[in-house]
Amino acid sequence: MEEKNTVKFKKEEFNIRESIKTHLGKGKVSRVRIEYTPVGEKIIVSTHKPGLVIGRKGEKINELTEMLKSKFKLENPHIEIEQIERPEFDAQIMADEIALSLERFGPLKFKVVAYRTLQKIISAGALGVEIRLSGKLPGSRAKSWRFSQGYLKKTGDSAKVVDRAQATAQTKPGTVGIKVGVLSPDAILKDKIDTDDKMIRKLKENSGEKFEEEIKEDVKVEVKDIKEKEKSEWNLKKYKN
Repeated sequence: MEEKNTVKFKKEEFNIRESIKTHLGKGKVSRVRIEYTPVGEKIIVSTHKPGLVIGRKGEKINELTEMLKSKFKLENPHIEIEQIERPEFDAQIMADEIALSLERFGPLKFKVVAYRTLQKIISAGALGVEIRLSGKLPGSRAKSWRFSQGYLKKTGDSAKVVDRAQATAQTKPGTVGIKVGVLSPDAILKDKIDTDDKMIRKLKENSGEKFEEEIKEDVKVEVKDIKEKEKSEWNLKKYKN
């Protein structure tokens, strides 16, 4: 019974998030977090366009509050706006931008849209980007396209710091699925090795010493081979005489 209530609770939270995103419009909201306090529900909306989300004199926030009260029976929902300073590093915002561009310009421009978004993210300073588009692009058969640049981990602990998101674009030929992965410059990579001039100089010195030792070993082996060859030739001459 407890598991059933948990599933129902999580499903209701998901519906609240999706309703908020739909109400405010595609491309305006990245994430919606819900926190429960003694005085009511605290809903945090992350966006890079706070002016469009709040509306004139807060009218859109008031509309959203009334919608949550009537549709989901929330007693005292308190909505907070969290501004995203660098939207280029937010995978959800970038995925929604691609979706809006495909819906506006059509799927035939998918390469232009994908490469433009890719360069926008990389130019902002991202370490790596991956964009995947799946659907009827550009013909009648469904196909998957991948656009990537930079460093992007797929497995291990480093893959957990990659921001990933999905979106869909409704075009005339059909639905296009969009997946975006972004590795921001602020991400902490556990397998990253920071190098400086001192370390590089030490590595060069060590590699030089190792190279000299290898040369000495090669010379020793070569001298030994020559001596053994001369000895065998001398023994052969002595035997003939």
